[in-house]
Amino acid sequence: MTKGKMRKHRRMKLYCRFALFLVAISIASVQCVNEADSDLIRKSNSLPETTPWNLEQLSKAPGFEWDEGNQVRSLYYEGEPYKGKSTRVFAYYATPGTLSNDPKKDVNLQAIVLVHGGGGTAFNEWVQIWAERGYAAIAMDLAGCGPERERLSDGGPGQGDNVKFGEIEQPLTDQWTYHAVANVIRAHSLIRSFPEIDLNRTAVIGISWGGYLTCIVVGLDNRFKAAVPIYGCGFLYENSYWIPEFEKMSTENRTKWVQLWDPSQYVGLTTIPILFANGGTDFAYPPDSYAMTYELVQSQKNIRFMPYMEHGHIFDRPGEVEVFIDNHLNDGIPLAKISSLNIGERNVTAVVDSKTDLVKANLFYTLDTLPGNPKTRKWLAQPAKITENKITASLPPEDAQIWFLTVTDDREMVVSSELMFQ
Repeated sequence: MTKGKMRKHRRMKLYCRFALFLVAISIASVQCVNEADSDLIRKSNSLPETTPWNLEQLSKAPGFEWDEGNQVRSLYYEGEPYKGKSTRVFAYYATPGTLSNDPKKDVNLQAIVLVHGGGGTAFNEWVQIWAERGYAAIAMDLAGCGPERERLSDGGPGQGDNVKFGEIEQPLTDQWTYHAVANVIRAHSLIRSFPEIDLNRTAVIGISWGGYLTCIVVGLDNRFKAAVPIYGCGFLYENSYWIPEFEKMSTENRTKWVQLWDPSQYVGLTTIPILFANGGTDFAYPPDSYAMTYELVQSQKNIRFMPYMEHGHIFDRPGEVEVFIDNHLNDGIPLAKISSLNIGERNVTAVVDSKTDLVKANLFYTLDTLPGNPKTRKWLAQPAKITENKITASLPPEDAQIWFLTVTDDREMVVSSELMFQ
């Protein structure tokens, strides 16, 4: 062997050793993340005995492969087996660096997991909005579909009501909620494995059925630092759009569904700060079930309940969602918070904890009874008085069925008190 070839051979050996060293570091890093995550995910002995998920397994990053895209990238990651076959989950991912084609921006990023609602899919515009705000964002499909909502040959269950409620007698691991919850947690584990992510700054937002899933996930996965369920809640069997689905079930199957899949079984276990956002005319998740859900939560919580709030996949509203997430992930200025109500003979008062100036307060009430038709429910308003950090309002009429206070700060951010029922 010539001296030139010998030097080249030595360089190749050094390169190989260095490459192996980097691989070893990478593997050790992933192992450390997985070990840390398995400690943060909720332990099974504190959950209901009927809890079907293997949380330790879900805390590990799933296998995945990139598909296409530059600014908003698409990918597939491993899902739960479905009817004895392996599955893939389609998702979109974006960061400030992918949007600008500048990888230097992707360092110690806060991350957001975005969970769509019924009839929805992985929305690329949703991850783009949050990436533009400086976040790494992932949004997955929970209906067994890929791009353009085309059914995947190796996708999980669909998301129709007949699947969500009508297959309760099927094996637990073949049911929609089992797969949807698992795939949300898997998406969280995946995004946490990316080197650009700050593991101490991750959050989850769910809309409608995504809010329902969020209420379950926060009771299982303590690695999140903040959560926002929009519309979705628990106690669907008490009052919700889907009461007719429960009426079709036998008593045994109804009990089984509630024990396995209703968020009321899980949301009260969370230690995560939560913003609950909904409206008084929502057709799917009514005020009484919503109130029973947030009452279970003992961790830090805030409420943004408005008389009228459009239901749908609205990604950039309400603005309170961004402020809440920014506060808990970036030490931003928090939303105001209304304390418990002090109800007198004629007035109601409440102390407001706020870092911003308060500019307006109201008391809203409705005379329409529950359940009623939420779409035609009328809400009436009367102004409340602001004195420094306290708001005072006259009590609503005695026949008011539901009432609550709201306060608006100088950023036009609105929060509400807990709901009061007759």
